[in-house]
Amino acid sequence: MTGTDWGALGLNLACCAVAMGSMFLVTFAVAVRRGLHRVVDVAWGLAFAVVATLTWLLSAGHGDDGRRLLVAAATAVWGLRLAAHIARRSRGHGEDPRYSALLDKARGNRTRYALRTVHLTQACLVWLISLPVQAASYSSRPLGAPALCGMALWALGLGFEAVGDHQLARFKRDPAHRGRIMDRGLWAWTRHPNYFGDSLVWWGLYLLACTAWQPALMALLSPVLMTLLLTVGSGKRLLEKHMADRPGYAEYAARTSGFLPRPPRRAATARRTGTG
Repeated sequence: MTGTDWGALGLNLACCAVAMGSMFLVTFAVAVRRGLHRVVDVAWGLAFAVVATLTWLLSAGHGDDGRRLLVAAATAVWGLRLAAHIARRSRGHGEDPRYSALLDKARGNRTRYALRTVHLTQACLVWLISLPVQAASYSSRPLGAPALCGMALWALGLGFEAVGDHQLARFKRDPAHRGRIMDRGLWAWTRHPNYFGDSLVWWGLYLLACTAWQPALMALLSPVLMTLLLTVGSGKRLLEKHMADRPGYAEYAARTSGFLPRPPRRAATARRTGTG
């Protein structure tokens, strides 16, 4: 016995798929009306909170109540914080350069292209990445050591991400820093503390689903996919391509790790070894 109600979990997966499709269609309509597809970034965090809440409601009577509440709360806290942060950061700005570059590749109707490549793609990604949230909620097994380790990892990731975002926002608010590269605090140890924190959060949530080998195997796609998105997908790679021509960025990249935190290299060592 795996302790997982697979029939009820299957229904949950279907309900969450419909919910994500509907939510991102609404987001698409808002984006078209406003002429800004960057609103999907706010919807991204909110969508995980929706999946967590819907799963918590549907899993009542099917999984351990402590695990259900813990995974729902942890996911919602992470998603809502991220959505609020992005909403504040993007207020008053135009289209995100990443989406402008992506839509410039459209052959034919840009609106339909945006629907496929931005909004519906993110709906699918939310559903896939949220697999640990859904699987963990249908396990009848009580919380144990893997869950406690998972929550420790989640807390570390959330803290790393939130502190990094706060440090960057405070740096940008100072007019004296206009045009300069943020290389202080956590940003001296990794060029992407927010992305590294995100990765830890999802590896932590994955451990909450490790109640038996079957749900653990099913949910493994989530942290792997999230980590790949952050490092070689639409996260780190595209952002660094956008930042490459900024004065001082090459020197910063040479002395600072690209993802995993570590002490910054000294200037001479950075010149010899290149980026981390």
